Amino acid sequence: MENRNKVLLYTNLAIQMGIIIGIGTYFGNYLDKSFQNQTPWWTLIFSLSSVFLAFYQIITTLKNR
Repeated sequence: MENRNKVLLYTNLAIQMGIIIGIGTYFGNYLDKSFQNQTPWWTLIFSLSSVFLAFYQIITTLKNR
């Protein structure tokens, strides 16, 4: 039973990480298109920020386990 809980935990973390990064990248892309930027600065900023946020969320979740 414990192995099943670990599998569910890691699967949940992977899905959360994908959602966080996807939303950050989408929002950055939306801002770049709205401001008609030549260089996608907002996409870069929000995608990197969301990666760091996702890793922070994973580390804090695993620390509390």
